[in-house]
Amino acid sequence: MGRPSVRRSAALLAVGAVALTGCSSGDDDGYGEVPAAPSATASSSSPAPASPSPAPRSTTVPALDVEVVAGGLDNGWDIGFLPDGTALVTERSGRISRVSSLREGAKVTRVSADLDDLYVNGEGGLMGMVVHPDFTSSREFTTCQTHARGGEPDDIRLVTWRLAANGRSAERVRTLLDGLPISTGRHSGCRPELDATGALVVGTGDTAVGSIPQDLTSLGGKTLRLDLDTGKPMPDNPFADAKNENQRYLTSYGHRNIQGVALQPGTGKIFTAEHGPSNNDEVNVIRAGANYGWDPAQGGSVGGYDESVPMTDTKRYPKAVGAVWQSGRTTQAVCAAEFLEGEQWGAFDGALVVTALKGAKMLVLTLKEDGSVADVAIPKATNGPFGRLRAARLGPDGALYVTTSNGDDDQLLRITPRT
Repeated sequence: MGRPSVRRSAALLAVGAVALTGCSSGDDDGYGEVPAAPSATASSSSPAPASPSPAPRSTTVPALDVEVVAGGLDNGWDIGFLPDGTALVTERSGRISRVSSLREGAKVTRVSADLDDLYVNGEGGLMGMVVHPDFTSSREFTTCQTHARGGEPDDIRLVTWRLAANGRSAERVRTLLDGLPISTGRHSGCRPELDATGALVVGTGDTAVGSIPQDLTSLGGKTLRLDLDTGKPMPDNPFADAKNENQRYLTSYGHRNIQGVALQPGTGKIFTAEHGPSNNDEVNVIRAGANYGWDPAQGGSVGGYDESVPMTDTKRYPKAVGAVWQSGRTTQAVCAAEFLEGEQWGAFDGALVVTALKGAKMLVLTLKEDGSVADVAIPKATNGPFGRLRAARLGPDGALYVTTSNGDDDQLLRITPRT
């Protein structure tokens, strides 16, 4: 399905330090040309505790090989692996594509699907995707997508589809969850991932509305957790007994624009990657019921969307959870997050990969045993030559699959450690 069935405990030992390079400040999805990359200093704060995990078997940092599996995509947003060795790719402009294999020369075909109500604007469109664990029997997958009513933006929703036996078409099965806020498409989120219990975790954006991140009745600027089959909030969610139905879905709040959600092998912890305004992109470890401190409305004292506030405002919210990693004085426009796994990855076994849009690179975060970030490596092979990088999913063969998001003949890449 979406990941190998056996996931080993994450390797959490530091490797040799590699300086983090940043890029000039700019917001979120980094529209326009990728700017030059001056140096920046990474910082971290208030690391979340993690269960002890075994050290990696190798401290050798691998060189990486990159293979172009297929091209002709349009802002490939997410990847889902199918049992027959093919893959689905969602494209933000409103296409679902099927890739015939996971090696160079794969053929891309369009899956026929009714997406006439998709609202495509700015950062919104057809976004995240997860293939259901029972796909062999159900043939179902779920997407995040912006929805239009009468041609105008209506909401962001999760839609479950069924792929035809021949792979050529998909029909809607149900709207799993609707009512996620939307504005013009800015800060749309929306990345799904299955947690260790099989529940669906979704990272959402605040739609650039100042009051939303701290509003517990809104589904924006949050992580949500729901049943993949029914769309109902999980009964053990931290606000499961709340009177407001939306609040029952929440696992965390006070987020700006989550673009990456990853399950750490062995620990069951959820890590997220989140866009900062002009500084401090973040990687967070999600704690049930916690506030992550983004509040551009300053407690309701200002109107609009004040982006001068800290990403984690501990003065206003002393119990706000700090990031395990921040990009510092610049932003990379971090996107997908995924854990590497397997002895072939050497010192990167158990490391967290984060893609960057504006930064046009891949960051490899090696974690300490307490869950904090010990090192950030930037592999040369993925530092710039492919432009903006968006999706990242570990394939069933142990390779990392990444999409480009340049808007012109985008590609699906296969990344492996050099042997």
